[in-house]
Amino acid sequence: MRSHKFGLAKRGRGTQKTPVFGILCRKGKVWAEIVPDVEAKTLIPLIKQRVKPGSTVCSDTWKSYTGKAAKGYVHRLVEHGKGEYSDKKGNRINGHEGFWGYLKRRLAAKGGIRKERLPLYLAEYVWRYNHRNMSVYEKTDKMLLLLKSMLLSKNLVA
Repeated sequence: MRSHKFGLAKRGRGTQKTPVFGILCRKGKVWAEIVPDVEAKTLIPLIKQRVKPGSTVCSDTWKSYTGKAAKGYVHRLVEHGKGEYSDKKGNRINGHEGFWGYLKRRLAAKGGIRKERLPLYLAEYVWRYNHRNMSVYEKTDKMLLLLKSMLLSKNLVA
């Protein structure tokens, strides 16, 4: 579990940051969503919706993540501030850090984006990351099948 704030295109001094929260499963699939804030009251319900009770949850020491063990999860912490990248038991969050780096590099290459477009870019790059091991042909087939099922569900094609 990690949350990040992304600076968006803004003229003048400073940037306006938009918080994004994400979860990476051990099988390598990531989920991410724009959130109004990174407080526990916002993040805990998202974790409960997407993570099965009893699961081992690895996170950094952000204050909103504390108390997961009391909420039915096995919680392992990695303290980056102390130079830790693993809890010495094999639990780490490097994969998720890799996704945030991937996303930030892609967004930076755009030279800044408008706040209202961030959900679209986020969805695109989550999809790309989750399907990164597929060939271009496999990705194209998957996208076409998704579009077809979407159109069929709206009765737009026969």
